[in-house]
Amino acid sequence: MTQLLYISLFKFIIFINFSIENMVFMSAVREGFCTEKWILLSVTPSLILQLAALERQIFDFLGFQWAPILGNFLQIIVVILGLFGTIQFRPRYIVVYTVWTALWVTWNVFIICFYLEVGGLSKETDLMTFNISMHRSWWREHGPGCIRRVVRPSAPGVLEDYSYVSVTGCIIDFQYLEVIHSAIQILLSLIGFVYACYVISIFMDEEDSCRSK
Repeated sequence: MTQLLYISLFKFIIFINFSIENMVFMSAVREGFCTEKWILLSVTPSLILQLAALERQIFDFLGFQWAPILGNFLQIIVVILGLFGTIQFRPRYIVVYTVWTALWVTWNVFIICFYLEVGGLSKETDLMTFNISMHRSWWREHGPGCIRRVVRPSAPGVLEDYSYVSVTGCIIDFQYLEVIHSAIQILLSLIGFVYACYVISIFMDEEDSCRSK
């Protein structure tokens, strides 16, 4: 029941996300801020970044990983803000996106260190759930090739409704899947950062040319 609630909430977030993006797109077209080619060049990187964040958000929701869920949500919002700034020629919004990208890369580097247990970090802690639950990564029990078994303890004094989960046969351990996801986010963010800097330089050149005239 709880998972259905969160899945419904996630679908609502997706709906709101693409509704906002569509409003930005249609507003730019109506007001004539840019050509179709410029819109295509603006929307394509944004769409890729959002799809990557949404894909990650799905599995973080299923694993009740509240810290990554919050980060993914902010990533989606800032990407939309960057798209808005690109289409409507507002460099300040793109600067906000570049600053957030630096924070986003730092956060993903931290996640990599967390799951690889670098610097005294431990993936067995409840840090990703803000210490409010004992849930772990969804990939821990549902990774490629993983066989999940619920084992009832036979020891005396243990509650009857208490059970252990045994996971065997995983092709790749869950921590490496999380590391791969974070590495992809870092790669896409770096590409987005370079693209944002390129867009800002174009805006600055246009402003200089207008002033010279």
